[in-house]
Amino acid sequence: MQMGESIARRLELPMKEIILRFLVGGAVVSFFAVAGDMLKPKSFAGLLGAAPSVALATLSLAVMKDGKSFVQSEARSMMLGAMAFFFYAWLVSWLLVRRKLPALAVTASSMFLWLAAAFGLWFVTFR
Repeated sequence: MQMGESIARRLELPMKEIILRFLVGGAVVSFFAVAGDMLKPKSFAGLLGAAPSVALATLSLAVMKDGKSFVQSEARSMMLGAMAFFFYAWLVSWLLVRRKLPALAVTASSMFLWLAAAFGLWFVTFR
């Protein structure tokens, strides 16, 4: 068996798993969208409808398929990524509000902080 065949087999998902991913993901996203819609200001609806719901759906499916130890590592990685994103969002907000710099330049150049923070946190945590 060649390496390409092995990768192709691993990427094939059974139809049951695809349907389950669709149903669980849709249910969790819908729940968070409704919860976000009930909160004020309405800007929370978009915030709650995206990343947390997708992360929870992914973790719940991964528990069933790969077990708790794998999901523990994935959840830790998600939390580190969220912390790195917080640093990115703080810097972008500060530069846009305080320094009145152009949005495209600030967001694009600040991506390096997000990347550096994510890898730095990963290195400190998982080395």
